[in-house]
This record gives sequence, C-alpha cells and structure tokens, in this order.
Amino acid sequence: MEDNDIIIQVDHLTKDYGHGRGVFDVSIKVHKGECYGYLGPNGAGKSTTIRHIMGFSKPTVGSTKIFGIETFGNTNKILGEVGYLPGEPAIPAGLDGMGFLRMMQDMRGERNDERLNYLLDLFRLDPHVSVNSMSLGEKRKLAVVAAFMNDPEVLILDEPTSGLDPVMQEVFIRFIIEEKKRGKTILLSSHIFSEVDATCDTISIIKDGKHVSTFKAGDLKNASIVTYKVRFGNLEEAKRFAATQDTSYEIKDINEKRCLVTVDVKRDLFKRFFDVLSTFRVREFEEKPFTLQDYFMSFYAEEKTFAGLSGVEENK
Repeated sequence: MEDNDIIIQVDHLTKDYGHGRGVFDVSIKVHKGECYGYLGPNGAGKSTTIRHIMGFSKPTVGSTKIFGIETFGNTNKILGEVGYLPGEPAIPAGLDGMGFLRMMQDMRGERNDERLNYLLDLFRLDPHVSVNSMSLGEKRKLAVVAAFMNDPEVLILDEPTSGLDPVMQEVFIRFIIEEKKRGKTILLSSHIFSEVDATCDTISIIKDGKHVSTFKAGDLKNASIVTYKVRFGNLEEAKRFAATQDTSYEIKDINEKRCLVTVDVKRDLFKRFFDVLSTFRVREFEEKPFTLQDYFMSFYAEEKTFAGLSGVEENK
C-alpha cells in the first residue's frame, strides 16, 4: 500500500495521565479500504487512542489525522465522512430510537433513509421504542445504526459488538466484511479474538498503553512454524523421539501418560521432519493451528489471570 492511500494516521501519540495510565508513542496507519484491528484488554488504551483520533482530546505529544487533517480542533470538518461508534454510547433519555437517529442525521446535515431502513432491518431494531425502555443490546444496535446510517467512507468503531448477543455479533461481522468489499476504511478496536480475526487486515496489539506488535493478519496465518501433536504407540517411542536431535523441529511438551509429544516444526523443513517421524510408531497425528489468541497471549504470558479479553464477549 502507498502512503498516499493513508486515511487515518497517528504519529507517536502520547497522552500521559500519570501513574502509568494513558498511551505512549502510539503510531497507526490505516489505508483506504483496509480494516485495521486494535486488539487489547479493557483498560489497555484503545479508547484513549480512538478519542484522540476523533479529535476529542489533545495529545501530550504527537498528532492524529484523518484525510490528512489534524483532528483536534477540526472534528466538525471530518464528521460528515466518518461514522463513529463509541465504546459507551451516550444516548439522551426522553427520546425514542427514531428521535435519536433523526437528531444525529440533523447534526450531520444529511439523511439517507434508504440506508437507515436497511440497517434497522438488518439489525432487527424497532426504532419506535423509548430509549429508556431499551436493553443494553438494543442501545448498542441503535448506536451501530447511527454510526453507519449516512454511509460514511470511514468507520471508527470502539468495541462495536459489546452488549450484542451472539447472533447479532455474527450479523455485525458479516456486515463489516461487506463494508470492506464496498471499499470502506475501518478502524475497529476490540477485545474479542474472533471478531478481529474474521474482519481485520492489519492488527496492532496494545498492552499498558504501548504497541507490542503490529502485523498483517495473513502473515500470522502463514507463520513459519507449525505446531503438531504426535501420539506414539508407547512411552518408549515417545521418549526416543523426544531424544532425537534434529534441527527441523523443537520439542515443546511431553505428556507421558498419553504418550503425546507436542512439537514445533519449521514450515520449510516439513519433508525432513516427516522423514524422521516415519521411523517411529505413530498412532495419532494432529496439527494445532496457531491462532490470533495464541499470538496475543504470548505477550501476556506472565499474567496468571486475564479479564477483559476472550474469544467470546464478556460483560463489561
């Protein structure tokens, strides 16, 4: 991708709230038509970064731009082309859903009722219910519709499926994939592995306000190391294999009770590995896919317990 295709750009953003809280030297480039995933637990700094991208806060150091425009002090110049879904939407009491949506349309100076009705139907939302009577999931769906209803070119989504039930989470994921096909540029923050894995082209992992890794999703899926679980005919065979010295693989674990050896194999040395393995009595053989969750947890390996990030939604 060329730099002249950059739609969202964050350069060395720092916002220090003291006591280790904030974000530190964060840089992001989101290219036109790309879905960029921002993955981290609650409290890691995702929402702080997004609030700065939207121009709601002034950086201590660094800059945030959309369409090449510095966002702080210029939010009104970008809102017409940006759909924003905050992590915790503030929906005024006393309105029904349609009243809120009309208010948001008037603020943007644009109405696209065909698009609005499509989204209301897609997310199965009755807009004539009072906001005060809506469940958390209904309020989240209302905020999703509000973010997308003017068909903006850029979408900035902070924990978009938080509060949605599993069926609506799947509807949302399919919808994001379709929006990508339409050429939309999307920044999506999440703590849900499946959501990021299914939708994002580039992913940044944030921990304690700092980026610890940025990578292409396809590179992770085509990692140079593949993990296998090999079950041998007996314990003697398992131990003999584990004792064999070969540079094509590395022993990661031995379960003596099950005669099971877990091994990391270099992708470019598969033939050599299987040549070695063919000299042993093997009962079962299984590839263990290397997942986004595995990669993420390698940065959090020292954490004994980890709340706020999972393969499924958790209550916030």
